[in-house]
Amino acid sequence: MTKAQFLTELCCRLKDDDCIWVIDHPLEYYCLILDKKIVIPEGFETDLASVPRVPFIYMFWGSKAHREAVLHDYLYRIDAIPKVTFSKANDIFLEAMEARGKPVYVRYPMFWGVKFGGKISYHKKYVNDKLGG
Repeated sequence: MTKAQFLTELCCRLKDDDCIWVIDHPLEYYCLILDKKIVIPEGFETDLASVPRVPFIYMFWGSKAHREAVLHDYLYRIDAIPKVTFSKANDIFLEAMEARGKPVYVRYPMFWGVKFGGKISYHKKYVNDKLGG
């Protein structure tokens, strides 16, 4: 392939606690940075993008990059395939947002947010870990 792109649509359902989503069908992404397909498996649990619920911040960056956030959450897991570094996971997040046509004012603040605030979440969970209660 010659460009980064999602190969399947995001198909997920809300778990009963209102902030955790469960992937119902594998989400596939072709990553140009790695020159390979990444597959997020069915059953993977995510909170989508963890944008602070501060009104101004959430207004601009909340609910703006669901597919990209699922990919990023997956790459942050200890046993994700492929295993990537913290920096590479963030770069792939940026690549995916650009591939989906997110405007610069959305993708760069979200990228900087994970670059400077994401270290506390990197490699803390496994792919099959259940989130929430």
